[in-house]
Amino acid sequence: MKRILLSLALTSLLTPAMADEGMWMLTDLRKQNEVAMQELGMLISANEIYNPEGIAIKDAVVHFGGGCTGEVISAEGLVLTNHHCGYSYIQQHSSVEHDYLTDGFWAMNREEELPCKGLTITFIDQILDVTDYVQKQLAIDPDPQGTNYLSPKYLEIVAQRFAKEEQITTKPGRTLELKAFYGGNRYYLFVKTVYSDIRMVGAPPSSIGKFGADTDNWMWPRHTGDFSMFRIYADKNGEPAAYSKDNVPLRVKKHLTISLDGYKKDDFAFILGFPGRNWRYMISDEVEERMETTNFMRHHVRDARQKVLMGEMLKDDAVRIHYASKYASSANYWKNAIGMNEGLIRLKVLDTKRAQQEALLARGQELGTDKYQKAFNEIRDIVKKRRKATYHQQAIQEALVTALDFMKIPSTTALATALKNKDKAAIETEKEKLKVAADAYFASVPYPEVERLVGKEMLKKYAEYIPAEDRITIFQVIDKRFKGDTDAFIDACFEYSIFGNRKNFDKFIKKPSLYRLNGDWMVLFKYSITDAILATTLSTASLTEAYNQAHKTWVGGMMELKESQGQAIYPDANSTLRLTYGTVQDYEPSDGVIYDYYTTLDGVMQKEDPDNYEFIVPAKLKELYNNKDYGRYAMENGQMPTCFIVNTDNTGGNSGSPVFNAKGQLIGTGFDRNYEGLTGDIAFRPSSQRAICVDIRYTLFIIEKFAGAKHIIDELTIAE
Repeated sequence: MKRILLSLALTSLLTPAMADEGMWMLTDLRKQNEVAMQELGMLISANEIYNPEGIAIKDAVVHFGGGCTGEVISAEGLVLTNHHCGYSYIQQHSSVEHDYLTDGFWAMNREEELPCKGLTITFIDQILDVTDYVQKQLAIDPDPQGTNYLSPKYLEIVAQRFAKEEQITTKPGRTLELKAFYGGNRYYLFVKTVYSDIRMVGAPPSSIGKFGADTDNWMWPRHTGDFSMFRIYADKNGEPAAYSKDNVPLRVKKHLTISLDGYKKDDFAFILGFPGRNWRYMISDEVEERMETTNFMRHHVRDARQKVLMGEMLKDDAVRIHYASKYASSANYWKNAIGMNEGLIRLKVLDTKRAQQEALLARGQELGTDKYQKAFNEIRDIVKKRRKATYHQQAIQEALVTALDFMKIPSTTALATALKNKDKAAIETEKEKLKVAADAYFASVPYPEVERLVGKEMLKKYAEYIPAEDRITIFQVIDKRFKGDTDAFIDACFEYSIFGNRKNFDKFIKKPSLYRLNGDWMVLFKYSITDAILATTLSTASLTEAYNQAHKTWVGGMMELKESQGQAIYPDANSTLRLTYGTVQDYEPSDGVIYDYYTTLDGVMQKEDPDNYEFIVPAKLKELYNNKDYGRYAMENGQMPTCFIVNTDNTGGNSGSPVFNAKGQLIGTGFDRNYEGLTGDIAFRPSSQRAICVDIRYTLFIIEKFAGAKHIIDELTIAE
C-alpha cells in the first residue's frame, strides 16, 4: 500500500506532459506523439511531417543563418523568415541613400535580388539516432571515465568514423553534426546541406516589420508584420556554391502549401523549427543562480548601454543604421531577462522545481539507490562554489565584451613577438598583417564618439557591481594613473591608443616599437579582459567537469521517472530541428483580463502614434485600411488579420518557424513569445505560455497590396 501511495504522490508532483508541452525529436514522432497529435485534431500522419525514407514537410524547413528558422515557400528556393531574423542583412544593404530598414526592400525581378554576405541556409537531410554507436566508442576511448561524451571535437571524430562505416558521403556544402542530448544520455547525428549564396528578396519597412519595437517586444496583443524573404541560389547542378552571377535559384525538393482558411480557437497547430536553448532539467539552486547572475546582468547592464545607444541613434540616421541590429539584439534579451525573473517569482517556479526534484529523490529511495541524491548534492555544491565566478563572468561578458565594439581591436601579439626578437623580416610581415586587420577594425567602428560614450557607461556599470578587490587588472592602472576616474581612462584610450583613431595607428605602424605596444591603453584594456575571462573560466573548470557528470545522472533519472509514469520524454533545446504542437488559444494573464487569440489591422491604427518611431503607420497601409482593400486575404467578417497565438512550446531560435494547420499547410510564421510565458525556458506553463505568430494572410497582403510585388504571390502554392 505504501508503494502505491508513493507512486501516486510522485505522479501528482510531476504532472504528465500536456499535449502542448515539449520540443519533440522528429525521429520519435510516430512512437511518442502521433496518437496524441491526431486526438488533438491533426489530419495527417507523422510520416507526412518526417519521413526518413522519402520527402516530407521537414524538407521545407531550414536553419536560417544559424540562429533562426525559415521555411521554403516556392519551388525556386524562396524562403520566408522573420524581419528580425533578416534584420542584419537588411542593414547590410542599407545606407542613408538606400535606407531599406526604414523604407523596406522589394526585388521586382531576380536581377534585383541582393547577395547577403555571410548568410547561410541549412537543410537537414537525415537525422540518425546513433546512441548505441557512440556509447560503444566511448567504452573503448582511452579515457572512458572522462568528459569526451560532451566534447564537440571528440564527437566530430566519432561522426566521421560512423559516416565512413555507414558509407555516408560528405562533400563541399554537406556536413555532419553529432550532438549530445539529455545531458549525454542519447546522441543524434544530423546530415546537413549548407547553401551560402543567399539573396534578399523582400522586407517590409520597419514600421511594419518592427511595429511596436521595444515596447511591444515579448508582448501580446501584437500587430507586427515580422517577416522577410530570401532566395537560395546554387550552381547549375543544384549544388551549394559561393556567390556567382552564374548561380541559379535552387530547385527544391519540397516547398510548403499556404492556406488562406485561417483558424479558430481550439484549432490544432504545430510548429517546426530550431529552438536554441532551454533548461528544463535545472534544479532549484540553478534557477536561483540564473536569476541572480545572467538575468540580473542582462537587465541592468544592457539597460544602461541601450539608453546611451538610443540617444545617439535618434540624433543621426547614419548612426541609427549602423547600430540598429546591435541595439535590437541587445534589447531582445534585455526584456527577456526582466520578464523571466518576474515570471519565475510570480508563478512560483522554484516551488515547482523543488517538487520535481523531491519526486526523483523519493524514487531513488524507493529503488534503493543513492545515485540521484549524490548527483543532486553534487550539483547544489557546485552551484554554490561557482556562484562568485559566474557573477563576475556575466559582468565581464555584458559590460566589457558584448557591449564594447572597440574592444574587438586586432591582436598585436605576433608583432610584439617579432619586435622583441628583433626579427626584421617577421616585423615587416606582421606589420602588413596588422595593417589589413586594422583596416577591418576601423571600418567596423565608424563612430568612435559613440563607442567612447558607451565605454564610459560600461566601465562605471562594471565597477558598480564588482568590488574593487575583484575587478579586472586594468583598474590598477585606472586607480594609479587616473585616480580612479574611468571616464578619463576611456578618453585616454581614444586619444592616445594606436587603435583610438586612424591617425595614431598610421603613425605607429610606420615605426612600431615594443615600448609603445606594452604601454598602449586599449591593448592593456583588452588583455585585462581576456585574462579575467581565462581566470574565471579556469577557476570553474574542474567544477564544470563534475557538474556535467552529475547533470547526466540527474537527467537520466528524470528520463527514467517520466518513462515509469508512461510519459513521453523530450530533450532540452540545443538548436536542432524539433516539433512542438498544441492549439490556437486565448489566455488570461490576470484576474478579469482575457487576451483574444488573434489581432487585426484595426489594432495597428489604434496604436498609431506619429510622434513615436515605434508606432508610426505608413501612409500606404492607412490608405489600404481606409479603403478596406484587403483582396482575398480578409477574414469572413471583413477584417484584416495580423497576428495570432498558439500554446506551443517555443524558445529563441524558433523565430521564423512555420506554423501549420491540421492539414500540414502554412498558416503563419512564429516570431515571439508572450511576456507571461518567458519562464518557459525553465518551466513550461501551458496556461500562460503562448507563441506569437504573423498570420500568413497579413504577410501575403503586405507583399501584394502594400508592396505591389504580385510576382512573388504568383510563385507560391496557395490553397484557397
